[in-house]
This record gives sequence, C-alpha cells and structure tokens, in this order.
Amino acid sequence: MDIQLKTASREDAPKLHTIQLKAFSETLERYQDHATNPANESIDRVIHRITHPSSTFHQIIVDDVVVGGICVVTKAPSRYAISPMFLDPARQGEGIAQRALQLVEAAYPTAATWELRTIREETRNCYFYEKMGYRLTGVTQPLNERATLVSYQKSVSQ
Repeated sequence: MDIQLKTASREDAPKLHTIQLKAFSETLERYQDHATNPANESIDRVIHRITHPSSTFHQIIVDDVVVGGICVVTKAPSRYAISPMFLDPARQGEGIAQRALQLVEAAYPTAATWELRTIREETRNCYFYEKMGYRLTGVTQPLNERATLVSYQKSVSQ
C-alpha cells in the first residue's frame, strides 16, 4: 500500500468535503455537536482551509486514490496544529492514519510542538493520538451535555 500526502488545491475541495462529511457524520449523529463538528461544515469552510495563508491542507492518498485529509495550521514558527484530520470510514483500521500522521510530522522538520483536539468520548481517537506520542494538556471544552473536546500536544525533540 502506497500512502502519500499531496497539498490540496481549491479544485480538490469537493472531494475532500465529501470525505470529511462521511468521516464525521457518525460523531455528529452521536454527539449532536452541530456548531463544531466538521460534518456540519460547508464546502466554503474547506476552501477557506485550503486557501488560508497560515494553513496547508494535505490530501491523504493511498494507491493514487484520495482517502482523507489533514489540515496543518501554523500557530507560530515552530508550533503547528492539526485541524481537522479525517479518513474515509471504509479505509479506517488499515494503518493509513498512522502513516499519514508520521508523514505530515516529517514534512515540518522545524516543528517543536504539535497540537490537536478531539472528542474525549471518542476513546479510539484518544488512544490513537496517545499511541502516536500526543499527551493530554488538561485543557477541555464542553461542547454540550454529550461531548467534551480535549486538547493534546506533542513535543518534538530537535
């Protein structure tokens, strides 16, 4: 399986938007977090992420097929955030997300710190990020009575 990242362009927005909606629709239904869930975002929001000067939206490509995306936001010269990261549900559990996260981190050699947020109740996501070296910061944000966002950080030794 050949896993690659490719920087997205405006023309890639419809495909990425479709996969994003698929990837987050189950959590939207489960937690009813309509104000923050990426399954509730318009294609204009995806285009904004692709074209914003402080972010780079990477397509996750497996054997020449786009299967997901990772948006990297520059917060400071050596501080980056991932928001969002998603994978087609049909391709989960194949090691794609792990390899894609390794590739995106390697693409930013000046990074000292990586940040991301996920829903605390999504224990599979929390386990994945912790396995990849991310640690809870203690910062939380209740979304509603069903879900709480938790913040993760990974320090990279230079």
